[in-house]
Amino acid sequence: MAERTPLLHYRLSTSVNESEQRPPPAGQAPVQHPRSSRQRANQQRQPKKLSIFFGVVIPTLLSMFSVVLFLRIGFVVGQSGLYQGIAMFLVAYFIISMTVLSVCAISTNGALDAGGAYYMISRALGPEFGGSLGIMFFLANVCGSALYVLGLVEAIVDTFGVPEDGTVATSPYQILPSGYWWSLLYATGVALLCLLVCLVGAHIYAKATFLIFVVVMFVLITIFISFFAVHPRTVLLPSSAALNPSANGTGSSFPTTANFTGFKLDTLLGNLWADYTVDYTTGTMMTFATVFAVMFNGCTGIMAGSNMSGDLKNPSYAIPRGTITAVIFTFIIYLLLSVLVACSCDRVLLQRDYSFLRDINIWNPFVTIGVYSSTLSAAMSNLIGASRILYALARDDLFGKVLSPAKKTSHSGNPWVSVLISWFLVQLVLFSGKLNTIASIVTIFFLLVYAAVDLACLALEWASAPNFRPTFRYFTWHTCVLGIIGCAVMMFLINAIYASASIAFMLLLLLLIHYLSPTSSWGYISQALIFHQVRKYLLMLDVRKDHVKFWRPQILLMVSNPRSSVGLITFINDIKKSGLYVLGHVQLGDLNTLPSDPLQSQYDSWLSLVDQLNIKAFVNLTLADSVRHGVQHLLFISGLGGMRPNTLVLGFYDDCLPKDKLIDPSLSTSQSTDPPGPFQLEQPPLFHFASLRGSNDRQDFGEFGDGKVLGPQEYVAIIADAMKMLKNVVLARYFNNFDRAQALSPPSSSPGKGAVYVDVWPVNLLRPDSSSYVDTCSLFLLQLACILNMVRAWRKAKLRLFLCVEEGRSVRGSEEKLGQLLKELRIKARIYTVPWDQQVALHWQRQSDWGKKQRSQSPDTPTDEKKLRAEEEEEENEDDYVNSFPSNATRLSDDYLSAVNKLILEQARPLPAVRFLYLPRPPADTRRYTAYLRQLELLTQDLGPTLLIHGVTPVITTDL
Repeated sequence: MAERTPLLHYRLSTSVNESEQRPPPAGQAPVQHPRSSRQRANQQRQPKKLSIFFGVVIPTLLSMFSVVLFLRIGFVVGQSGLYQGIAMFLVAYFIISMTVLSVCAISTNGALDAGGAYYMISRALGPEFGGSLGIMFFLANVCGSALYVLGLVEAIVDTFGVPEDGTVATSPYQILPSGYWWSLLYATGVALLCLLVCLVGAHIYAKATFLIFVVVMFVLITIFISFFAVHPRTVLLPSSAALNPSANGTGSSFPTTANFTGFKLDTLLGNLWADYTVDYTTGTMMTFATVFAVMFNGCTGIMAGSNMSGDLKNPSYAIPRGTITAVIFTFIIYLLLSVLVACSCDRVLLQRDYSFLRDINIWNPFVTIGVYSSTLSAAMSNLIGASRILYALARDDLFGKVLSPAKKTSHSGNPWVSVLISWFLVQLVLFSGKLNTIASIVTIFFLLVYAAVDLACLALEWASAPNFRPTFRYFTWHTCVLGIIGCAVMMFLINAIYASASIAFMLLLLLLIHYLSPTSSWGYISQALIFHQVRKYLLMLDVRKDHVKFWRPQILLMVSNPRSSVGLITFINDIKKSGLYVLGHVQLGDLNTLPSDPLQSQYDSWLSLVDQLNIKAFVNLTLADSVRHGVQHLLFISGLGGMRPNTLVLGFYDDCLPKDKLIDPSLSTSQSTDPPGPFQLEQPPLFHFASLRGSNDRQDFGEFGDGKVLGPQEYVAIIADAMKMLKNVVLARYFNNFDRAQALSPPSSSPGKGAVYVDVWPVNLLRPDSSSYVDTCSLFLLQLACILNMVRAWRKAKLRLFLCVEEGRSVRGSEEKLGQLLKELRIKARIYTVPWDQQVALHWQRQSDWGKKQRSQSPDTPTDEKKLRAEEEEEENEDDYVNSFPSNATRLSDDYLSAVNKLILEQARPLPAVRFLYLPRPPADTRRYTAYLRQLELLTQDLGPTLLIHGVTPVITTDL
C-alpha cells in the first residue's frame, strides 16, 4: 500500500484540479475552492523565472567583460606582445573551461536549487567543504562587488574629478571634488543604487542587466567599427605616463604622444614579441606572471549565471548552455580585439595609455559609457550573487542561529535580509579605498572555489556512484584534475601569501563546521570514496598471504543487552590493536512468523551506542532460533575478505546482577528541572534497548524478549563451536561494574602507590600436572596482555607474570627460562614465583581417593569401567594434548579449585586492574559441560575483572 501512495496522491490531485477547472452546471453559481484560490495567489506572488539568455548568458558575459575589455586589453598586448598575449588567453580559458565542464556536469546531474556553486559543492562534497567554500565564495562576491564599485568610482573621478594635486583641469567636465572621503561617498552612492535594484528582485535585476548588456554590445560594435573607420591619428598620452620612474628615484622622459597607425604590417611586426616595462600606474616592473594575473581577472565571472540558479526556469538546462555560450563568445571577442590592437596601435600607445580605446573611438564618450555600464553590471551581479549564496547557507543551517535572519524572504521570494547583509559588508570593504588593495584576494577566492567545483566533479566521477549520470558527458576525470592544477598554479602565481592564507582560512572553517554543524541528509561524497577504496583494498587483502608477524586480534564481542555491558565493550576496544572489532547480537525469532525484519529498526540504536562510547567497532545483528545458532551465523559471515573475526569474546555465565551503565544523553538533558522553552523540542531517546529485568538476567547472555534463557549446556557448546572453527575464545567475568577511568586511577594510598597492574597466569590451572608456559594458549595469553600494555591509556600499567612452581623443581632455572622467553618476545613483565605445593597436593589426594574408590567397586560393572577407560584414552589421544580438557579434570575437587582461587587472591597485592587466566578446552563429552562451567566459576570466584583466554593459532614469533 505504501508503494501506491504517490500514484494515489497524483490521482487525487488530478481529480481535485479537474473539479476546480470543470465549469459549474447551468444555473448554479461557481464553487469557490479555497485551495485553488490560494494556488492562484501564490502564482501571482511568485515572480517569473529567468530564461537562459537573461539569467545566465547576460550576467556571465558582463561579469567576464567588466573593465578588462575596455581598459586592460591594450595593456596585455603592449607588455607581452601578441604571441604571449594569445598564449595567456589560451591558458586562462583552458583553466576556466575545465571548471565550466565540471559545472555543467554537476548541474545536469539533478535538480539545482539556490546557491549556485555553493549548492553544487555542498551537495557533492558534504557540508564541511560546502559550508567553508560557501563562506569564501560569499566573501569573494562581496569583495568583487566592492572591487567593481571602486573601479567605477575611479573611472568617474578620472573623467569628472578635479585633480587632487591642484593642477588646472584639462576638461570643462572635471567638476566633482576628489579625495578619499569624496570617493567613499561616490562609492556609497553606487552601492546604494545596486542595493535598490537587488532589493526589488532578480527580475528587475535581469531587466537592468539587459539594458546594460545592450549598451555594452553597442559600445563594443563601435570599437570594432573604429578600427576600420577612424583614420590614423596621434594620441596625447596621459601626464602620468610621461615619466618612467626608476628604482633610484630618477626618471627618464618618454614621448608625450603615440600613434594610431591603422592596419600596417610594420605595426603588427613591432607588437608580436614581448617587451615588459614598468607599469606607469604602479611603478612596478611587469613580468609574465603579473600581466597574466591582471588579465585573468577578466575570466573570473563564469559563475555569475550559476549564482542565479534559484531564479532560473530550468537550472540544469540553462547553466551549461548559457555558461558555455558566454565563455566562447568572450574568448572570440578577446582574441579579435588582441589582433586588431596589435595591427593598428604602436607599442608606446599600448604601454602608456590604458584608455586608448576611448581616444581612437568614433565618439569618445562611447567607451566611457561602456566602462561605466559594464562595471556597474558586474557590481550588481556580485552583490546579488553574494545574497543568494548567503541565503542558501542560512537555509541549510550550517552555522546555527548566526545566519538565521538571512532566511527571511519577501512575498515574491527575494531574500531581502541577505541582500542587506551583503550590501553592508560591501560598504565595509569600500573603506579600503583602492581597487588594487583587494583585487588579488578576490581573484584567489574565486580560483579556490573553481578548484573546489573541479574537486567535487572529480570526487563524484572517482566514486563511481550509480546515481552520478549527468546528461552533459563532455568531461572526464582528466579535465577535473587539469582544472584543479590550473587553479592552484594560478593562485600561487598571483600571490603566494594570499593563496596560503585563503587555504588556511578554508581549512579552519572546514574544521569548525565539522565539529559544530548538525549531520546533514545530503549524502557525503567521502562515504562513497571510502567505500570505493575499501572495496578495492579488501580485494587486495589476500588471506593466503597472512603471516604471524602481522597478526592482530580481530574480535567478535557477543552482547545481549548493552546496558549491562558498557564496561566490557570499552575494555575490548582497548585490546583490538587496530584490528577488526564487531559487536554481535542475537535476537531469537523466526522470520517466517514475523511481518518484517525486526533487526532493521535496531541498527540506529547500536550505531548511536558506538558513537556514544567513542569506540571503533562495527555492528552485526542476526535473527536465529537459538543463541548458539546465532553465534555460529556471526562467526561464519562476519567480516569481508581478510577482515574476519579470529577471536570470540563472551560474557561469563554466572548469577551476577546486571547493572544499567548506559546513560542516554537525550534523557539526561530532558530530565533537567528547567521547564522546556516554547521552541524547545522534546528529544526522542537515543537508545532503544530493553531495560534490565533483575536477577533472572544473565550478564551478557541473559533472558530474551520471548522469555527463553540461555542454559549452561548451550553456553559451553558455543565455546566448543568457536574452537572447532579455529577461533580464539575469551570469557570475560566481573566486567559489569568495570570502569576504565577508575581502574587506571587507583588511590595513591594503595600499597602500589597509585601504580596499575595487569596480572597474567599463563598456566592451565585445571591441569596441575602440565605446567607448560610455552604452548599456543599461553603465548596467546601473553600476546593479549602485551597488546593491552601497548595502548596509550594502559601504557603505564605494569605486567606481572606468575610462575607456579613445585618443591623439588629448579625454581631459578624455570624463572630464567621464562625471563629469556619474554626477552626474545620483547615483552616487558616482572616474573613472580608462586609455590603451589599445597594446592597440587589436594589435587593428587583427590586422584588417589578416586582410584581407591574405583578399585573398591564390585567387578560386576565391567562395562562402566571399560567405558570410562575408553573415554580417557579417547581424550588423551587428541591431537593437541596440552590444550585438550583432560579426563582427570572431571575429578578436580571443589577444595582444589577453591585453594587455587585463594592462591590467586593472595598474590593480588596490590589489586590488579584486570587478570588474564588460561582457559582450557571444553571436554569432548557434552555431558560434562555443566561440570566444566562450574569449575571455571569456582576458579574465578571474586577475582574482579578477569579474562579466561584460550588461543588456537600461533600469534607470536621471534623472527624479523
